[in-house]
This record gives sequence, C-alpha cells and structure tokens, in this order.
Amino acid sequence: MRVVDTHAHIYSTDTAKYPRREKPLVPPEGTGTVEHMIRETRANGVSNVVLIQTLTHYHFDNRATCDIATDQRGWTTAVVTLDPLDASSPSKLAELVAKRNVRGLRTYPTEDNHRIFDHPGHRALWQAADELGLTICVLIGMEHTDQLAGHLLRHPNVPVVLDHCMDLHAGDTDKLARVLELAALPNLHAKVTFAVTGSKEAYPCADTHDLVHAVIEGYGPRRCMWGSDFPCELWCPKVTYAQHLAIFREEMRLEPATLSHVLGETADRLWFASR
Repeated sequence: MRVVDTHAHIYSTDTAKYPRREKPLVPPEGTGTVEHMIRETRANGVSNVVLIQTLTHYHFDNRATCDIATDQRGWTTAVVTLDPLDASSPSKLAELVAKRNVRGLRTYPTEDNHRIFDHPGHRALWQAADELGLTICVLIGMEHTDQLAGHLLRHPNVPVVLDHCMDLHAGDTDKLARVLELAALPNLHAKVTFAVTGSKEAYPCADTHDLVHAVIEGYGPRRCMWGSDFPCELWCPKVTYAQHLAIFREEMRLEPATLSHVLGETADRLWFASR
C-alpha cells in the first residue's frame, strides 16, 4: 500500500543561508533535517512527502523548504506560505511554481490586529493558486470558517485541505460538528493529523479514534489524508514517527480500501499525480 506523508516540516542546519525568524520554534538537535526525514520515511515504507512551510521557524521565507523540495524532486513537493498583506505575493507564488518544486499554498488569517481570513490579499492568492492549479492548505480556527466557505464557493475546482481539522481535540464536540458541516463543500479535504496532536493520551491515542472515524465518514475516504507532523520530536513528542503511522495502519482498524485512500491515494491525487 502506497504511503504519502502530507504534513512534514523541514529544517536546515545552515542558519547563515537560511536565517530563522525571531524566537523560532526549533526542533531538537539532529531532528527535522533531510537526513532524518529520509531515515524515517525509508524505515516506515513512506514513498512521498509533502513539505509544509512553517511560519514558526522561517516565517514567510520559503527558501529552505523550496530548496530542499527541489533537491529532493521526485519524491517530495513543497507547500509554501506567503503573506496576504504583501501585494507582491501572487507574483512570488507564480515564480516559485515555475522555478521550484512547488505544488501547494498554505494560508492563514492575517497577522495584523484584525485577524481576518478574507483580506483582498487572500483573494488574490487564492485566485493565483486557482490559475496555477495548486492545492491550498488552510490553518484556521472556528471563527474563520464562514470566510473559508466563501473562498471555497468562489473556487469550486481548487482542492483545499483543512489542516489538522482546525486543531480538533478529543472532546471538542462543537468543533467536530463544524468540521463535519464543512464537508458539504465538495472541494474541501480533511487532514486527520489531529489523531495525535488532539489526543490527551499516550500511544495509541485512543481518545481521538472516534473523531477520526467520524471525519472519514463525513468526508469520505477519498477526501481524507494522513500526515506525520514530522519531526514528531517537536510537534507530537508523545509518539514516534513509526507509532504515528501505526495508529492508522493498525490501531484505528480502518478497512483496507479506506486506509488505502487515507494513507496515499488522496494525497497522490492532490500533489503528485498530474491534474
């Protein structure tokens, strides 16, 4: 069964070439590097990886993510993050797609005092992503779901991924209900990484299994995907990379056909197969 990791953050040890933002989140020494990622993926039968630019380390500087994705072309691709308050962001996105191994855009609410998700800059970036044939990942909270729905309705042919299902946690009944309501929008997909990050328990994180099953049922397996939150040592240290994958392969007791979509087929269609 093909396995695609849809959520890996990658870091370079060359801080001169790739300077960090002020007060960055830094993975433990020896983790989060290309070498570490290769070891983990090969040991666990993962064939492809989607590299997600992280604001918490490089902010809007996508060079490290793009350089690594380009160096590792063929089995990785990059999802970049650009500032919606920067009018040049759409042209920067087009240049990255043309010259680098970029197949996706990640968007957040604005970082100003108003924290909106439907700034004109967002609309321009979504339009650019639509024209470029990209997949869009969104990291938002409950308060921005109406604005997300507006974007989805304006761009019905753009595949959109709800990262971490809005940081869904065990016991979040209201948030789960809203995540499931959004499933009515047919181009929205669910990244079920919250199985670990949203759990209050140690491996196998059983308190989120029912939530994962509910999301897969609501969206259908063809619109759901696994991701590791690599490096787990930083983002979900209660489990190893192998355990994160084993929760889906073994502990979740998913039907083989469902598992095939969640672990690989959905992600392959969105990031690696030609559209």
